Amino acid sequence: MADRYDIAVIGGGPGGYVAAIRAAQLGAKVAVVEKDRPGGTCLIWGCIPSKTLIKSVQVLEEMRKAERFGIQVDKESIKPDLEKMMARKDAVVNQLVGGVVGLFKSYKIDMHHGHGVMLAPNRIGIKNGGPELTEIEASNVVIATGSSISRPPIPGIDLDGVIDSDKILSLKHIPKSLVIIGGGIIGMEWAGIMSPLGTKVTILEALPTVLVPVDDEIRQRFLISIKKLGITVQTGTKVEAIENNNEAKDESEKLTVRYSTDKGEQSISAEMVMLAVGRAPYTAGLGLEDIGVQMNRRAIMSNMRMETNIDHVYAIGDVTQRIMLAHVASAEGEVAVENIMHHSRLMDYRAVPNCIYTNPEMASVGPTEQELKVAGVRYRVSKFPFTALGRAVTIDDTNGLVKLLISEETNEILAGHIMGPDATDMIAELVLAVKQRITTRELAETIHAHPTLPEAVQEAALGGIPGASAIHFKKTNL
Repeated sequence: MADRYDIAVIGGGPGGYVAAIRAAQLGAKVAVVEKDRPGGTCLIWGCIPSKTLIKSVQVLEEMRKAERFGIQVDKESIKPDLEKMMARKDAVVNQLVGGVVGLFKSYKIDMHHGHGVMLAPNRIGIKNGGPELTEIEASNVVIATGSSISRPPIPGIDLDGVIDSDKILSLKHIPKSLVIIGGGIIGMEWAGIMSPLGTKVTILEALPTVLVPVDDEIRQRFLISIKKLGITVQTGTKVEAIENNNEAKDESEKLTVRYSTDKGEQSISAEMVMLAVGRAPYTAGLGLEDIGVQMNRRAIMSNMRMETNIDHVYAIGDVTQRIMLAHVASAEGEVAVENIMHHSRLMDYRAVPNCIYTNPEMASVGPTEQELKVAGVRYRVSKFPFTALGRAVTIDDTNGLVKLLISEETNEILAGHIMGPDATDMIAELVLAVKQRITTRELAETIHAHPTLPEAVQEAALGGIPGASAIHFKKTNL
């Protein structure tokens, strides 16, 4: 007889494991079906390992400018040790995976290893290597299978030296040169990791610009910054093929990428090529068509309660292709199980933070200027530069600004965009401001500790009050 549960979650990533824990907290008997370790792409292959390596690179760059802080160093000894960087990355991942496993045990959540298949709306088959299926039953099912790396139909993507965001986490040496196909968040973050390690990085992007979701002004400032790091960006490119370079003089020209632009066909050679063209919902082999789940191509359709068209079947996270961010998946997981457990709740996407861990960091909440213009919203802009902020000067990190988009009618903060030190942490205050419809005056009159980086948010808010201006910066047009 199959094990019976109140809720079964297929997928143990940041959406699935959060949903499982929240469900257990609400008194449900819970099972998680996961083919890998709990934690999913974010913890094992994405957010956590890449940010761990980013920290290593940040330490390296800090050491390189130590003399600016009055610290004498032996410059010859300052060099990256990739093996130790990777070992630390693995240790961090293992520690956090262990933490999730421990939480499952403490909440008595059953973990079933294998690939989950929907046999019926309340029955799941689990494949674990053998021909036989293990079955479990559940009154409710939450599908949280996440996404997989997109593989464009480019000839040569299977050649030795062509990698993706998974394979790059297992590098054995630092390549002399790297071509990254894709100028989105993943491509830009990895460019920021590899360039300081000594790799010559070129980014090829098919669209007219990189980082499409980013505010135009912030993007342009960022591109100036990465150009100084030696990273080359080419937009409007169509990659035609990746080939072995038989005329290569050394490993740095091992592969050749052929691509076309409005100027004709061009090529570039590099030791490695990284595919970073995005991710797609992971729904293959789940049996969704067999039970009638409504799909939008590869994505599962669900409503604001996270319900699919099939009673008692829910879908959350990347598999819905709504907003493919780990923290959104976690929030959706909580919404799904709270609805299952009769705590009625709708998902709210109005104030979702978007963080990009580049150098400098970028973070935002709410619409961009270009989106407000298209929507016909009347707004004004208030900005404050980190060059005028005491804390930024003390840490020698003044590249960037805080930019607020403010309603002309209500003075509410509609959006916040930050480029600069700790932007990904600082955005939390503006997420709350947007969610709670806080006005510029309310935020400006909230006392901020001095000297701190969030004072830049307060100054920008002060500059956004009609008739007022920031205290520490007079110029209004940055």
